[in-house]
Amino acid sequence: MLQRPIELAQYTSRAFADACRLADVRQSRSRVGSSADNAAAEPFNATFKRETLKGRRGWPSEREARLDAFRWLSRYNTRHRHSQLGQRSPIADENTFRPTATTLTKAA
Repeated sequence: MLQRPIELAQYTSRAFADACRLADVRQSRSRVGSSADNAAAEPFNATFKRETLKGRRGWPSEREARLDAFRWLSRYNTRHRHSQLGQRSPIADENTFRPTATTLTKAA
């Protein structure tokens, strides 16, 4: 009898489903091995890898790796233009639907 590889089994486990439910995360409903789930994330992941790794073999510490990732994500969300968003950045596109307040409301 063939067993599923552990990396697939962990995402279909009851414990994982319970954790998703507690975090209010909706799990994928497609069949195992379907590329449709990852289609939207693949260009993002490829860009992240290409622009952060750039031939790098590692970082001096986990903190430095996290800082690099944070810097990249900040730049990506505020400056990276997307053809699917009308050449707007993700944050600019989101703000067209839900503008964010630039000042705090006064307390009563």
